[in-house]
Amino acid sequence: MKFRQTDTPPVAAAKASFSPSTAYRIESDPRLPSQKKGVRGRRRPDPLADIFAAEVVPMLKVTPGLRPVAIFEEMLRRHPDLGAGIRRTLERRIQAWRAVHGDEQEIIFRQTHEPGRVGLSDFTDMGEFDVTVAGAPLDHRLYHFRLAYSGFEHAHVVLGGESFVALAEGLQNALWSLGGAPREHRTDSLSAAFCNLDRNAQDDLTRRYEELCAHYGMTPTRNNPGVAHENGAIEGPHGHLKRAIADALLMRGASDFDDLAAYRRFIDEIVSRRNARNAKRIDSERAALQELPDRRSSDYEEVIVRVTSSGGFTLRKVFYTVPSRLIGHRLRVRLYDDRLDLYIGGTHLVTLPRGRAHPNGKHDQVVDYRHVIHSLRRKPMALLNLVYRDRLFPREAYRRTFDALLEQLPEKKACRLMVDLLALAHERGCEAELAERLAAELNANRLPDLALLRAHFAPDPGRVPHVVVRLVPLDAYECLVGAAEMGDAA
Repeated sequence: MKFRQTDTPPVAAAKASFSPSTAYRIESDPRLPSQKKGVRGRRRPDPLADIFAAEVVPMLKVTPGLRPVAIFEEMLRRHPDLGAGIRRTLERRIQAWRAVHGDEQEIIFRQTHEPGRVGLSDFTDMGEFDVTVAGAPLDHRLYHFRLAYSGFEHAHVVLGGESFVALAEGLQNALWSLGGAPREHRTDSLSAAFCNLDRNAQDDLTRRYEELCAHYGMTPTRNNPGVAHENGAIEGPHGHLKRAIADALLMRGASDFDDLAAYRRFIDEIVSRRNARNAKRIDSERAALQELPDRRSSDYEEVIVRVTSSGGFTLRKVFYTVPSRLIGHRLRVRLYDDRLDLYIGGTHLVTLPRGRAHPNGKHDQVVDYRHVIHSLRRKPMALLNLVYRDRLFPREAYRRTFDALLEQLPEKKACRLMVDLLALAHERGCEAELAERLAAELNANRLPDLALLRAHFAPDPGRVPHVVVRLVPLDAYECLVGAAEMGDAA
């Protein structure tokens, strides 16, 4: 068009590198090709012409949250002649109608985060990864802490469900690992931690949580129940962390770990690598954090129990065995997420692994055969119908051995032999080695020979060895004195 201001159409077209006919066409109609196209009409009849306004729109008005696929299925039920090909047409028509007549939707307001202000906590389920410890499935969750500004993360393996104890332990581990505390601590409604608690217990846990935050100078805040995006600064990173764990498990080639400590080191390594990517930003936020107090706050619940004549106590639907000398005593139990510390007065007695009731509410047991073996030796037939018999055996080989003994020997003899085997494992300190020998005997379709096993795991610590001391003649010391004098003279 610039050349056309001074030249004829053929000359201007030549200078613009297109044909004279195109130049004359532009002269007659300067509109763009896209502006010349008319609105394309329908090529086939509208299949929703009779039903959309009459049937679909009333459904959308009465139930605004109804999914298009549900409406589609209902229309096919009412009008079988429509066919499945109308689904996309119906979905587009519903989307267009809602854009004009639909309800107002909630808006998510993006936030700017200040350094050192907000830290967030939440739990995420890990059941999808099928993690096992020593071959046994590990029912666990991850406690996940994150700073909103720098993205610092900390993850703590939690056994069982959400609880105040798990929150307190994980939060304090995160803060002491970070080296400071934010001014605000944000969580969800913590409803899972208060499950199955009466009103007084809920009020007590609420008070303890507020005191925990006050100990670190943090203001506790919560998002509205059921509104997950208000915790978006940690809900989204849940998925990123879990995908990183899934990738690490695939590269590792196995999801089984030797013990819980090994699995926790695995998680810590993944989180550390993620924090290393944000090291500069994390270091800059550390300067804005509050200083930590002189000590940690309590991250346990304290309960008083009485040891019964059964050689243990029941706590939270779990029976725990303890040394029989504690029968009749009242013990102070510090209940952590993964263990119990037992005290009598101010003296620490023993640490027990924490058990949990079955999902159906059935009671469980945490049994250490060392606590009861001395009584079982006096009453071996008690093993036959013992309530916690399956929990008594420290390893699978012992349980299989007892089953084989019951099949091939009288009950009394089988119980006596099994108790003697457990006593041997305890007294000689050979639980693992004895389990291997028992498994080998079972694989060879043989019953264990107690005499041979006792000889193999000799000496018997109950027997005092006979020691012969041979006295050296006194004149032998004269030789030593003479040798010393010769050395001095030299």
